Amino acid sequence: MTRPIAPAFHIPPDLLLRAYATGVFPMAEHADNPEVFWVRPEMRGIIPLDKFHVPRSLKKVLRHKPYEIRYDSDFDAVIRACAETGPERRETWINEPIREAYSTLFERGYCHTVEAWRDDRLVGGLYGVTLGRAFFGESMFSREANASKICLVHLVNHMRERGFLLLDTQFTTAHLKQFGAIDVPRRRYEQLLAEALEGTVKF
Repeated sequence: MTRPIAPAFHIPPDLLLRAYATGVFPMAEHADNPEVFWVRPEMRGIIPLDKFHVPRSLKKVLRHKPYEIRYDSDFDAVIRACAETGPERRETWINEPIREAYSTLFERGYCHTVEAWRDDRLVGGLYGVTLGRAFFGESMFSREANASKICLVHLVNHMRERGFLLLDTQFTTAHLKQFGAIDVPRRRYEQLLAEALEGTVKF
């Protein structure tokens, strides 16, 4: 169960990093609401890197390399796309204070993107925060088939190559469970987080 801790209208970047280090993250009720709530779930979603699963159908798509994958090339476009609403996402929790805060983290090197491009058009992507050897996934989007899924595969491979330990998804969804996402109790998550924060790696 998620619990709002306190409302805020501005998120200082240093406070945001301290929040992640203690297992807390911000959300908004919807894009037009200026308030931001700090959330600490009782059950936390993670994808164990050693048990990451790529569905067979997606493996076939990956072999054809349908998209060019880029890292950190257009953060503003990624977070704007993640905040868009549509038939499959009628509301978004990404409001202006959140966009501003993560843009600042990106400028400081703590926020990163994985992007899918076709013909010089951004067609999918994801973004998240890094601390120590942890990556905190925030949001993803697709404008073409499998684009965000392929970005997730590249993210996991990237994390493995660089020695990351923890991929935090905050919550689990049917979409993420097909890749091996699981829920862990808060106490177990905090143990995993503490271990991941002991070292440092470069994204």
